[in-house]
Amino acid sequence: MLFGQSVFQSVLERLKAEEESEDEASVAHRVHGFRTGLAFDVMEGVSAASQRAGQGYLDNMEPETPAAAADEEIRPQPVAEPEPEPVMPEHLARTASAEIAAELAITAVDTLQTLNEKRRAFAKSNHPDRVAPAFRENATKRMMLANLLIDEAMRRRGR
Repeated sequence: MLFGQSVFQSVLERLKAEEESEDEASVAHRVHGFRTGLAFDVMEGVSAASQRAGQGYLDNMEPETPAAAADEEIRPQPVAEPEPEPVMPEHLARTASAEIAAELAITAVDTLQTLNEKRRAFAKSNHPDRVAPAFRENATKRMMLANLLIDEAMRRRGR
């Protein structure tokens, strides 16, 4: 309790005193609840921007000259040339297990590190995410076979 009043009562007294002082010193640029004035374009309590709501958008646009508009209508739009069909790389056509094994060149002396390097090098040129959508099926087959061959070589190496 402060000076015989509860905190709630003292707050109510303070708010009542502030309200009375604001009524006496009512100023057009003050907003109830703010201690300082606001700096914006106000005329008789109505902001100028609120009188022309859509004008703000138009104010930021560059003015269009009639000659420029006429030129755009006369000028033909460039025709986009169709993209040429992608050509499948030769290596993606080889999907046989023996062909992929020959590409990988896995030997008995390969270490786990060299096998991982071969996997990364093979994936760099054959991963399905790195080829055109039309060739993803072949790339997926090649990657599956290469991973199978490398995994098998790693298992044999571990024994």
